[in-house]
Amino acid sequence: MGVAAERADEHGAVVVPYEDGPLLLRGDFVLRTPDGQVIEPGRSTVALCRCGKSAIKPFCDGTHKAIGFRAGTGRDTPAPRAD
Repeated sequence: MGVAAERADEHGAVVVPYEDGPLLLRGDFVLRTPDGQVIEPGRSTVALCRCGKSAIKPFCDGTHKAIGFRAGTGRDTPAPRAD
């Protein structure tokens, strides 16, 4: 079963990177600022900005389409080794 097909209620939260777009976050999660303040998402599924140009960061506003953002759906580098 692929990550996109996994059910969030079985895993807590599931993150799916969309090609040339946002990270879709589903399930039971908490978003926090670097200093620990909670960012209220307002729903159980959110799209998080990957391009860095959204006017409503950390959420996606679709700007990635206008600026031609490109990113794949998999890892760009090998996974870190477990110690």
